[in-house]
Amino acid sequence: MMDCGFTKGNQWFRCRAAAILVENGCVLLAGNANADYLYSVGGGIHVGETSEDAVKREVLEETGVAYEVERLAVIHENFFRERTKTGEELECHEISLYYLMKPRGSQKLHSNSYTQGVREEMHWIPIQDLDRYKAFPSFLKDYLTRPHDGVEHIVTDETK
Repeated sequence: MMDCGFTKGNQWFRCRAAAILVENGCVLLAGNANADYLYSVGGGIHVGETSEDAVKREVLEETGVAYEVERLAVIHENFFRERTKTGEELECHEISLYYLMKPRGSQKLHSNSYTQGVREEMHWIPIQDLDRYKAFPSFLKDYLTRPHDGVEHIVTDETK
């Protein structure tokens, strides 16, 4: 399946579905040996796939658990730069639809996920400790430590 996104020259765009998974005061983030940071569970939306179906698919692929969607929580527009393996710098624009997933009451996972050939590790991080980690999205601790209702639109620009 083809993801909703493209690269043209040194510009990269992608539409992504991501999960906010919270259990017992901890949020689930992923990491891998190629990244010096943690990131939200999720991935590219396939052409012809709804964002809700995409987040359920990605969560199952990455955690081995079929979480249910509670609601769409955040529309995140993120601008950042990223280096490719060849050293080229890409100007990136990503739109992510973050879904709050229904808690299961357990942090037990059956993860056997790989990204770009590297095993992904899942980490339950206490929400109050998030600022001790290099973790993305950068808005996550603020979002999880305050009341909110409806869908929020958040823009981050990490190019400045």
